[in-house]
Amino acid sequence: MFSTAVLLANTPDQLLPARELMAFTLASHILLVPFGVALPFITLLMHHRGLRRNDPVALLLARRWSAVMAVQFAIGIITGTVLSFEFGLLWPGMMGRWGDVFGLGFGVEAWAFFLEAVLIAIYLYGWRRLKPWTHFWLAVPLPLAALMGAFGIIAANSWMNTPQGFSLDAQGKPIHVDVRQAIFTPIFGPEYWHFVVAMLLTAAYVVAGVYAVGWLRGRRDRYHRLGFTVPFTVAAILTPIQFMLGDSAARAVFHKQPIKFAATELVWKTDTHVPEYMFGRLNSDGTISGGLKIPQLDSILAGFKPSTQVTGLTSVAAADRPTIVQATIAHWAFDIMVTVGSVLILLALWYAWSWWRHRDNPRSRWFYRCAALAGVACLVTVECGWITTEVGRQPWIVYNHMKVSDAATSTSAGSLWAMLGVVIAVYVLVFGAFLAVVLKMRTRWRIADEGSATARPAPSPETDTPYGPRGEPEPAATGAAPDSGSGHTPGGAL
Repeated sequence: MFSTAVLLANTPDQLLPARELMAFTLASHILLVPFGVALPFITLLMHHRGLRRNDPVALLLARRWSAVMAVQFAIGIITGTVLSFEFGLLWPGMMGRWGDVFGLGFGVEAWAFFLEAVLIAIYLYGWRRLKPWTHFWLAVPLPLAALMGAFGIIAANSWMNTPQGFSLDAQGKPIHVDVRQAIFTPIFGPEYWHFVVAMLLTAAYVVAGVYAVGWLRGRRDRYHRLGFTVPFTVAAILTPIQFMLGDSAARAVFHKQPIKFAATELVWKTDTHVPEYMFGRLNSDGTISGGLKIPQLDSILAGFKPSTQVTGLTSVAAADRPTIVQATIAHWAFDIMVTVGSVLILLALWYAWSWWRHRDNPRSRWFYRCAALAGVACLVTVECGWITTEVGRQPWIVYNHMKVSDAATSTSAGSLWAMLGVVIAVYVLVFGAFLAVVLKMRTRWRIADEGSATARPAPSPETDTPYGPRGEPEPAATGAAPDSGSGHTPGGAL
């Protein structure tokens, strides 16, 4: 703790508020990313099911999810724009020196953002205005645009973790930039696929969790069953895949960022037969307080054998490695992520066992309670993943090339603290408005489903909504499932 205080005393006053401001905005924005990246795919999956099976309930779900997707995208524009400004305003040292090397990733993300906005507008407009399959195929590029945006952001972040694709002149400035190498860094592949699957997994569990809550409240109609089953099946398939991808990403960190690996695993001295600690706290003398110690497991996980040598934190100077507190934070974030992933595998196996034995969802209320909590747990792991990535890299903003303190703005600390207060207040309002809109839409949908609108002299409560297209009522579809739970066809309310 004393060494941490000494290091903080030698840093600029504006460093702490700059980091807190960046941390808050990033932690807020990352909660929306899974829906921006993955919700288009899940929506189109339901849309395709509805068209292929002539299923009005599936089409109704797809249309409603598309409305939520549009609202979420609008909020994401706000938080994403703030982040893009903060890179230049808070870290001018990094952007001024290294922007020409890794800035292309941000450019790719910006173009993807623009393309996604256009495609979402077309998708919303196309309901009831385009031929069904034409409407669907025009929306197919939407998930690809979302993946393109993730590509740009992860390309920039992976370069910060494993920078390459440049040479340095006599003044230490980057020259002879190789764009291909700057984008496809050694850790880009593991980080990108781990991130994308995490986003798909999280969005699927969150969406399924909404309908799990409905099931627990007694809504056992086909609408809630289908709304749960499709996204949860996606999540259950991806959960074991994500566990393997996470293991691959951790091993890539072991090879390419050994000090970060040492921080996440609380390895103090370079050694073989290194034990694994689940949780616990690192002390200034290298000992670990608390936690569950598993002998030799860390070396086995890193290199598949106990004799694998793991680099320790003390292999570099104290100024070039995470502090004791930072290492403990990264370690806890990593362990929380692994623990939640392990529990989700058990939940996925429960679901798979029920389908194999009974061709049906589990009937236990405990299964649906766990499913409802799974989405929240995944959002926690998304936060923990970014904490592990960013805190474990400290004190470097560009690994082994530039420290965070050298990149920070010269703006006074007081101004930055004031800016943080303003941003927090604005974000509370923005996220409050987002929740209010989503809850309002849920209420409208419930009124429509329960048939309460017939008691009103005015038209159906959703015919005047600002989202989604409107047109002449379509005749009732023949052959609609009697247990659809919606009471109307996809030509009705959103």
